[in-house]
Order: sequence, then C-alpha cells, then structure tokens
Amino acid sequence: MTSPSRLALFDLDHTLLPLDSDYQWADFLARTGRAGDPAEAQRLNEELMERYNAGNLTAEESAEFMLGLLTRASQPELAHWHEVFMAEVIRPAIRQNAIELVQEHMTRGDLCAIVTATNDFVTAPIARAFGIPHLIATVAENRQGRYTGRIQGVPSFQAGKITRVDEWLAGLRLARDAFQETFFYSDSTNDLPLLEVVSHPIATNPSPTLRDIAQERGWKVLDLFKEMQDDKS
Repeated sequence: MTSPSRLALFDLDHTLLPLDSDYQWADFLARTGRAGDPAEAQRLNEELMERYNAGNLTAEESAEFMLGLLTRASQPELAHWHEVFMAEVIRPAIRQNAIELVQEHMTRGDLCAIVTATNDFVTAPIARAFGIPHLIATVAENRQGRYTGRIQGVPSFQAGKITRVDEWLAGLRLARDAFQETFFYSDSTNDLPLLEVVSHPIATNPSPTLRDIAQERGWKVLDLFKEMQDDKS
C-alpha cells in the first residue's frame, strides 16, 4: 500500500467549527444544571475562554475545570448528554464549506486528522460528524470506567500538538518530514508552534493577532465563516 504524500491537519474550534466546542460543552452543562452552581460554572467558563484567547492559559488549568466536568456522571450518562449536545449545539453549527474543505483533502487521498486541545470525549463524535478518521486531542484519563478529571499523557496544546502529531505518525510508521506537503489549518496563535513546522500553514478564520502574523509571513488566510457564534479575540 502506497503511503500518502500529503498530510492535512485541522484545528477544530473556530477553524472547522464557528464556535468553541469546549466552551459550548461547559455552557451546555451549566445551562442544564449538570455542572454544579450554574452561575459559577459559567463564570469559570468565561474566564478560561478569555485567558485562552489571550494566550496565558495552561492545559493543566483548563483541565482542572473542563475535565472535572466529566467526573460528575457515569460514562453512559455522559454519552447521553453528549448526544443532546451534538443535536442542539454542534450539528446545527457545522457548515457545508467546512465539510467541503475536509472532503477536498480526503478525495485527494491526503492523510487527515483533527488536532485539537479540546478533550477526546467532547471531540470524538465531532470528528466522526466531519468524516475525519483520525483525532489527536487532549486525552481525558479514564480509570475503571470513570473519568478522573486529569490529563493522560501530553496535552494536545501549543507545542504539545507537535509531540502528539509525531507520536501518532510514528504509530503509523510515518514521519512528518516524509510527506511532500503538510497542511495545518488553525485560527489561533496558540497553534503557532505547529503552524511554523508545516509546509502550508493556513490561518483559518484567524484571530486578529494571527491574521497580522499570517499577512506578515505571507501565509494563506482562509475565512470560512463571516460571523462567529461565540466570543473570540
């Protein structure tokens, strides 16, 4: 079997989706009374989003709240909640032009993966909805059928995305430098480490700061969504 000559990597939140799935999941749980005190949960959620956009949030700080939400219920309960979340929040937000972007790469035979800082519980069903076969996400630790609220392994965040991509490729007996072309689509300056090591960095629905950087460096800028559904700096 011939190895693919092109690698296409996609950030998820504000890149393929016009929203942040992590933020929206926490908001969904807060609104439906599944995250403790709703007002406090929404306050923490807003604070984390602001710090993420400012680039001063660590994966561990995010996990303390976001992964902590997964400890509140059994896996069957969480799966049911997520089905409702997909139906009410995620599927209505999936845009045809984002699907077509993914399909363009898939049709060419490119090796495709979502590479996201959001945890694998939240994002695995979303990756399936896009038809993307590989997901590199922050792994929520699971022991004896319950989530612990901790990160397992290296978080898929900032420079950790490079580590996780390389580990994934090694598992496939591949390497980044073996591809003729490598693409990474992202909206955020948090993803600069991975954007800087691919042959085709594509600033997608970029934040103002990333847009400026892309224009300075001559990177392609792609605007899939004219209006974003939640706040973004």
